[in-house]
Amino acid sequence: MKPNIAGIDDVQALLAGQDYVCDRALATVTFLALRLGRPLFLEGEAGVGKTEIAKALSAALGRRLIRLQCYEGLDAASAVYDWNFAAQMIAIRTAEASGVVDRDVLRAELFTEEYLIERPLLAAMRPQPGGAPVLLIDELDRTDEPFEAFLLEALSDFQVTIPELGTIRAPEPPIVVITSNRTREVHDALKRRCLYHWVDYPDFDREMAIVRARVPDAAESLSREVVAFVQKLRTEDLFKKPGVAETIDWAKCLLALDVVTLSPEVIADTLGAILKYQDDIQRIAGDPARRILDEIRAELAPG
Repeated sequence: MKPNIAGIDDVQALLAGQDYVCDRALATVTFLALRLGRPLFLEGEAGVGKTEIAKALSAALGRRLIRLQCYEGLDAASAVYDWNFAAQMIAIRTAEASGVVDRDVLRAELFTEEYLIERPLLAAMRPQPGGAPVLLIDELDRTDEPFEAFLLEALSDFQVTIPELGTIRAPEPPIVVITSNRTREVHDALKRRCLYHWVDYPDFDREMAIVRARVPDAAESLSREVVAFVQKLRTEDLFKKPGVAETIDWAKCLLALDVVTLSPEVIADTLGAILKYQDDIQRIAGDPARRILDEIRAELAPG
């Protein structure tokens, strides 16, 4: 059963209810993915909210979130299923101790649902309370091409095959969200199965709306300085530009420290909340941070 969402505005309202501030372009492609039952492929820099949209959809729709975290060397077996070898060995020892071992019967009993360990892709094919789950395939670009080829087949028919049990087909296709940080190009064949959207850094107004939603206790003036500072940082020559996640983290850190306004000293003490590489911290700490702070104060000044 597809989610009962009438239009793009409903998607924005649905996500806003989970404190996810969504622009119209992303809301449009999300609406189409839900309406057409197509996987949603989100690409963009780390920390711009790609993973969060799957979490927000899951919570808003009341569906189970099943997450497949991708990594180098991930294979089909690790993503689909495994056998509980420890339990199987106990069953074998018990049968041997009883003195009656029919190998064919034992083999049939060992490879049943009782000993099956479900991994994310298999779990997503199973019926779930409340409807089909949200399947998050996170950071697909970390895997290799053979896994992509397998995933292409699995998402084409929404089914997986276990040699000992046969083919398991999803009674209702899951809501699929695939993310990529674009550390490498994902093959076109997989992208063609999906609706694609590039998730960019938000502009000032939308990032302010995000901070208001996620850190509501922060003073408006401090939030404006935080967002303006991070936005200016993204124009600097950095190895890793801070994402929205870092903006939120920094605002929470400053709130915990009872900071009312930014100062060079506060920035120096908390740069690790927004920059994650020592080279970047050294590049910004000191005079560059003061320069950026002066620039944003001038831009934020009334009139």
